[in-house]
Amino acid sequence: MFPNFYGNRPVAEALYQAVQSGRVPQTLLLAGPQGVGKATLARRLAAALLGEAEKIERDDLSLPENQAYIREREKWPAERRNEDPLIFASHPDFVTFPPDGPLRQISIQQMRLLKEMAQYKPLRGGCRVFLIDELDRANEQAANSLLKTLEEPPEHLILVATAENVFELLPTIRSRSVIFYMTPLSQEEMAEFVRARKLSDPERRIALAQGRPGLAVSLDLEAYDRQREAMLTLLEVAAGAAPFSAWIRQSESATVRQERLEVLLTVLYGLLRDVLVLSRDREDRFALRNADIRPRLESLAARVDFRWLRRAVDRVDELASLVRRNIQKNLALDALIAELLPA
Repeated sequence: MFPNFYGNRPVAEALYQAVQSGRVPQTLLLAGPQGVGKATLARRLAAALLGEAEKIERDDLSLPENQAYIREREKWPAERRNEDPLIFASHPDFVTFPPDGPLRQISIQQMRLLKEMAQYKPLRGGCRVFLIDELDRANEQAANSLLKTLEEPPEHLILVATAENVFELLPTIRSRSVIFYMTPLSQEEMAEFVRARKLSDPERRIALAQGRPGLAVSLDLEAYDRQREAMLTLLEVAAGAAPFSAWIRQSESATVRQERLEVLLTVLYGLLRDVLVLSRDREDRFALRNADIRPRLESLAARVDFRWLRRAVDRVDELASLVRRNIQKNLALDALIAELLPA
């Protein structure tokens, strides 16, 4: 089937058979957790249809040079980003539209550009393939603009979208798409993937990635450790195990000041999950993600009960729902501590 693709074999087989039969749906939606391989599979599909896989792979958003360009654009004023919508197009017939800007959104300017580019016929093959990565990050205007293209797509266009949560998409977009659901990889598949990529600290990457090969590759363990220290301190203060001054030092650190709230909340979810595992004595079924800091996690688990953990997860869920509204990060985290402090 598709070379160098791991996991989700039924989905890969279905798409491969579609290519072999010449009956690839014009609009595909790959749904599943972030990092599970949705965009990778879209690029493998495009390579099977268009050839020149090495050019298509240059548009992998996890590549350091692409990440650096995306981060640089976050510093641009909105007017400049609007005038120059973000795309990657190393292959003339394969175009990637990724989230852009500090809030990482798919913009209406990108979807207008997609509509314009969709009219151009293939330069080298029988079709063009457009990838909209994380379509569930499209704002309402962008989603409506895309819908106009989906209603009457050019015959030569195959549009592949990825989404973590398909229910954040317009029902009309879902109804016009053939949806494939992708799941995290098994431990065996992850072990095979990590061995093939010769990644450092394989056991730790597998534990933290939780079945998501994209995360295993892109994870910067040094940066993660700094983020984790900040969020673990937050939980220790919120549980009354450390003074508020400990959090002040962390909140003023470069890690908290410069990192996106979305990233910090992801780390926080992982820590809360480990504390729950320890507090419920469920290690026979659920391995710790952060086993290297087990003593601190055990100490925290001994101080909190299930109601505290449930309240903490509810509050983090609330913050996660507000991430795209550009809320004040430090104020939000300070408020989280205040709401969880023991009476």
